[in-house]
Amino acid sequence: MKFPRRQFLRLAAGAAALPVISRTARAQTYPTRPVRIIAGFSAGGGVDITARLIGQWLSERLGQNFVVENRPGAGGNVGTETVVNARPDGYTLLLATVPNAVNATLYDKLNFNFIRDIAPVAGIIRVPMVMLVHPSVPAKTVPEFIAYAKANPDKVNMASAGNGSAPHMAGELFKLMAGVNMVHIPYRGQGPALTDLLGGQVQILFATTPGTTDYIKIGKLRGLAVTTASRAHVLPDLPTVGEFVPGYEASQWYGIGAPKNTPPEIVDRLNKEINAALTDPKMKVRFADIGGEPLAGSPTEFGKLIAEETEKWAKVVKFAGMKP
Repeated sequence: MKFPRRQFLRLAAGAAALPVISRTARAQTYPTRPVRIIAGFSAGGGVDITARLIGQWLSERLGQNFVVENRPGAGGNVGTETVVNARPDGYTLLLATVPNAVNATLYDKLNFNFIRDIAPVAGIIRVPMVMLVHPSVPAKTVPEFIAYAKANPDKVNMASAGNGSAPHMAGELFKLMAGVNMVHIPYRGQGPALTDLLGGQVQILFATTPGTTDYIKIGKLRGLAVTTASRAHVLPDLPTVGEFVPGYEASQWYGIGAPKNTPPEIVDRLNKEINAALTDPKMKVRFADIGGEPLAGSPTEFGKLIAEETEKWAKVVKFAGMKP
């Protein structure tokens, strides 16, 4: 059968437009069933809380449940592998965080490559950490602490929330850049580490701010500085570590990732909705309650952050000779 030229061109143009129309329709109808957000750590921590906050927002905005599933184990690798192996259809997402960047170097053999196998969707928040010391430590400033640590090599115990955790990495970066030696004492989470710091069994902890600021206010712990590049709104009177150790910066960050090859229109829709949460007054208050500062941007910008963090922490892992 032969078609007139004009009719043929019209049919050809319509056929070419079909993929665009189908992609647009897919983005507009997504999601049509519940979505899983995989959190690679136990309930109650920063990863879990952030996942539930953004999950509730997305549920209300998109009309489907965004259900948080905690898959702890191997420093977050169990949860990450769950997402890597999921169908790239937007129905399984990852709450990505600092250990994902650290584990790329910390673990010799992984069944995935985080940068290659996870598509960045959106940053959510950045949470500052605070350099906390027990009151028995005579130092009241970062320079005084550096002098104290150098005068007492290997006698200062540094607690952490576990090998490869954000507090651990912040402490190891400080050791590297300040040229001090501290004995690393890993705990199973920040809670027990904080308990032993309060008891004086350890002398220093680089801790995420939620749950620690009250101890500073009542004098049970001394805050020397925050770890972010700029001063933190939750502890506005504290300087940054970088004011005394030029170039120092460490923070806990959270964002959303998806399996590679997830349709870009779904990634873009999720990115748009997450960025909307970061400008919503009520959500800003809820994130501020856990010390979070908005980490807005495009998928490309979040991917750049992940790549930079992976390179940065690789140097620290190698310097410290860290093992999982």
